[in-house]
Amino acid sequence: MELLQTILVTLATLAVLVTIHEYGHFWVARRCGIKVHRFSIGFGTKLFSWYDKQGTEFVIAAIPLGGYVKMLDEREGEVPEDQLPYAFNRKPVQQRLATVAAGPIANFLLAIIAYWCVFVGGVSGVAPVIDAVEPGSVAQMADLEPGQEIVAIDGELTPTWEALHLQLLERIGESGTISFTVKYPESSISYESSAELTDWLAGEEAMDLVGGLGIELFRPKLLPIAEEIVEGSPAEQAGLLPGDLIIRANGELIPDWQAWVEYVRSRPEQTIVVIYDRDGLQLRTELIPARKLDDEGQAYGQVGMGVQMPEWPEDMRRTYSYGVFGAFTHALKRTWDMSVFTLESIKKMLMGLISPKNLSGPITIAKVASASAKSGLEAYLSFLALLSVSLAVLNLLPIPVLDGGHIMYGIVELLTGKEVSERVQVLGYQLGLFIILGVMILALYNDLSRL
Repeated sequence: MELLQTILVTLATLAVLVTIHEYGHFWVARRCGIKVHRFSIGFGTKLFSWYDKQGTEFVIAAIPLGGYVKMLDEREGEVPEDQLPYAFNRKPVQQRLATVAAGPIANFLLAIIAYWCVFVGGVSGVAPVIDAVEPGSVAQMADLEPGQEIVAIDGELTPTWEALHLQLLERIGESGTISFTVKYPESSISYESSAELTDWLAGEEAMDLVGGLGIELFRPKLLPIAEEIVEGSPAEQAGLLPGDLIIRANGELIPDWQAWVEYVRSRPEQTIVVIYDRDGLQLRTELIPARKLDDEGQAYGQVGMGVQMPEWPEDMRRTYSYGVFGAFTHALKRTWDMSVFTLESIKKMLMGLISPKNLSGPITIAKVASASAKSGLEAYLSFLALLSVSLAVLNLLPIPVLDGGHIMYGIVELLTGKEVSERVQVLGYQLGLFIILGVMILALYNDLSRL
């Protein structure tokens, strides 16, 4: 069931992104008087198709990993004399450039709308409060202390965990000064400090941004309290109920949820005498964890309990509402920031400052899309906007095969007054195809490695 949900959410996400992108091409092409033969979502075998009054075929195809708009073009076949005025290649270069650029622009507009929906509804988060500082770390060099709230990084406000991570993402692989603005709880006085970064997290495969500074942020303690008891599980058979607090296991004190999980996992099919609290009364029961096997064939125990998530202190909650017009301004800024970040990430990856193992493909996208959908509409819209920005920026790269490659050829024609030779275009397309396929294979390999 979970796999099916992941597949459906991923297909829906890709369908939205591709449809918006291709509709951008289609809409501008129509207004430039270019005849459109086909508007396809997906590749391969047709699943559904229909025609509009102007003869354009709309197709839903079997392979949902992209789409295309097929226009009348002499380079793709013979065009009747009376149809030549409607051919793409016969249109002025300005119109061709507008048609090609319209796809990425449509994705930018989708991102702005998605971010606007997020911001207009109000943004919530948790304040980044320091719980511990690692000795000898960047944080210690900046004299940061437990209990301080990180108000800003490099002058940019960081009111929530998300804002803090977004700001730190920009410093990956960099050297130089990083500045912190912090304050203590219930105090309006802010303190400025700084430290030096040297190729910060450069080449790291799994980047822990906050941990890379030597900081552990405060989290409410995750107590071993049951939120859910799986039907037919060892926990249910032992008489445990939602709300029960595990105190001891075989006489050993269980301080938190992680300790309970580790205790259970290390004892498959072994009897555990459990002391637990229910409504202030301490009760006793016995349970035997079921034996499960991990991916490497190692046995572990499982009792069928879900943890009750703790409440965050009210003074750490942050909620912001921007209003209709304020939300639009913030949506524009976030779209711009994410576009710049995407370009900088590509640059740092080419320079070796970001490991290519961080490149993600369709499997990772599917997992994140499903997880964000489960986390609520706000999280999903933010992820959809980020994907849309990434798709727009990547498509604008000056690589033949991509929209950016067509735009590059169009700009050359605009400046020189003559079209780029067919031989140069063919060589460019071959090189571009090689690059794109190489990146896709690397991303898919990374996905499979993470599995």
